Formats: sequence, structure tokens, C-alpha cells
Amino acid sequence: MPTPDFILDLREKVGSSRLWLSGATAVVFRETDAGAEVLLVRRSDDGAWTPVAGIVDPGEHPHVAAIREVGEETGVVAEIERLVWLTVTEVITYGNGDETQYIDHVFRCRWVSGVPFPADGEASAAAFFSVDDLPAMSHRHSEQVRIALADQPETRLG
Repeated sequence: MPTPDFILDLREKVGSSRLWLSGATAVVFRETDAGAEVLLVRRSDDGAWTPVAGIVDPGEHPHVAAIREVGEETGVVAEIERLVWLTVTEVITYGNGDETQYIDHVFRCRWVSGVPFPADGEASAAAFFSVDDLPAMSHRHSEQVRIALADQPETRLG
């Protein structure tokens, strides 16, 4: 996965030390005759199925980053419905020893147009899945989908 230039610049200064970053996750739903479906991508680095997610660029609003990431990773056009969860991820340690932790803005989104495909190399696959027949996902990613699907009026904190 390509690392944004601003992170590469930071890494030159701080090495592998933990970076505190902003992330945006887009849980994209669409309704079909068969019922609700959610857009997922299969990560090219570890093969895991996840909602679309990415790093918020400096000065970028998280909701703009979420929609940008959907387009970049899947070729799909989506719209934000609302922020459903504001949370902090666990510490992530990459194979090279770099550490990050994210304040993650999880958005419930609706599909507008497009047929998903792995558009930028960050994903090896992109597809809609019935919410009743999702592939195996990590607890964190399953929870993101569950909270977005519940569509409660208040944003979950923590």
C-alpha cells in the first residue's frame, strides 16, 4: 500500500516511533431486491476483508477522506449519511517495526453509482456482500459494519 508523503517525511524524523494519525472508514451500503449489501475490500497486503478505510491527509476533513478512499480503492461513488462511531484503534505494528494508532471516524455511507473493482492496488478485490452473508473479518471491522448497520441516531464514542 502506498504510504502518503507526509508520513514518509515524519518517519524520517521520528523513525519507527508510534504515530498518532487520523483515519476514516466508510461503511457503504446499498439496497437491492434481495436486501441490504455492504461494500468490502480484500486488502492486498494481508488478504483481510474490511470496509474501505484510509488515512486523512493533513487539512482534509475526515468525511471527505472517507469518500475519496471509496473512489480511489473501489471506483464506487458514495455519499456520507452520517458519522456512526468515533473510536481509537489498537496500536498497529507493521512488518518494518513502524507503529501507528488512529483516531478512526467511521461513517455510514450510501452507494450512489459504480461497480466495485480493485482500483488502486491497495485491494486485491472489491465487492458488495449481503449483510446476512459477510466474509470473515476481524472483530474491529465486524464491529464497524455492525454499528453502521444498526444506524442508531447518536454517534457511538469509544
